Amino acid sequence: DSSKCRVVGKVVRSICIVDHPLAGTDNAESVQIIIPAKQVKGRHNDIYVCMVSFAHAVASKNRYIAIVSTTVETANPIEELAPGLNLVGATLERFDEVSDLYEPISDGKSDNCFISKSYDATSHFETCANDVLSMYTRITGTELDMNISADMTDDDM
Repeated sequence: DSSKCRVVGKVVRSICIVDHPLAGTDNAESVQIIIPAKQVKGRHNDIYVCMVSFAHAVASKNRYIAIVSTTVETANPIEELAPGLNLVGATLERFDEVSDLYEPISDGKSDNCFISKSYDATSHFETCANDVLSMYTRITGTELDMNISADMTDDDM
C-alpha cells in the first residue's frame, strides 16, 4: 500500500554458487567481508560479501554460496558489485537482482499498522535487528530487556 510506505533507495545483490572458498580466507567455510566505500573510488556506501558453504547445510557438497550486495548509487548497479565479485572469483551460477528499499511513512501508533523497513545491503543483520527492536518498542511502549542471563530459568523471570 503506497499510503503506508515510501521508496528510499535501491539495493543490488548477486547470489553466486561457487565450488571454492574465497581466496585469502585460509579455506574458511564461511566469511563476512565489508569493503569500505573509501577503498572503492567514487563510492559512498560499503560493499558486503558474505559466503556460507556446504558445512552449514545450505549447499550441496563442495559448494559455497556467496552474496555480494550494496546500496545502488549509479545507473549501472550490477557493475557496482565488481569489487566484491572479484573477491568471489569464478562462479558456477549467478543470480542478480535490484530491489527497491522501502520504509514506513509513519511509526504505526496511530493505526496499529507496524511496518518494518526493507532488508538493506548489509550482510550482518545489525540494521534488521535494530528495526525489529524499534518495532517492539513502538508496539509495546517499552524497550526489550536484552539483559537475560544464559543461566536464567523460567522461574527467574
